[in-house]
Amino acid sequence: MDTLKLTMAQQVARAASDFQKLRTGHTPKAVAVVLSGDTLVITMHDALSPAEKALAVNPAGAAQVQEYHRQLFTSSAEPLRREIKRITGVEVREAAAEVDATTGTVLCAFASGTMVQVFLLAKGVSDATWGGNGKD
Repeated sequence: MDTLKLTMAQQVARAASDFQKLRTGHTPKAVAVVLSGDTLVITMHDALSPAEKALAVNPAGAAQVQEYHRQLFTSSAEPLRREIKRITGVEVREAAAEVDATTGTVLCAFASGTMVQVFLLAKGVSDATWGGNGKD
């Protein structure tokens, strides 16, 4: 697909997926990008390798996987920050990453002094329901 035809969100998703593959050798199954005001949230689903998933089956292993990804993100996020700036035209002021080791989801939040709370739902909500009054 030609990059010129992709939306900013699609370009950021592709950059995040490529970044994850480069850093860990594992490509996420899906990437979601949400922008609200000055907060950009990237969620990479099924982003952990099979070895990381196996390690995360107990609390101690899950903590190791979480800490590993936090440190990896902290030490190597600069290229992704530059790519986000290139795509959006806006500098990234803050960045953080969290991992849900039980589901293999990696969350990257780029914010400016904002608290980010993320809730991964058990299933999707239709656009009609979300944009409507909340009733099916």
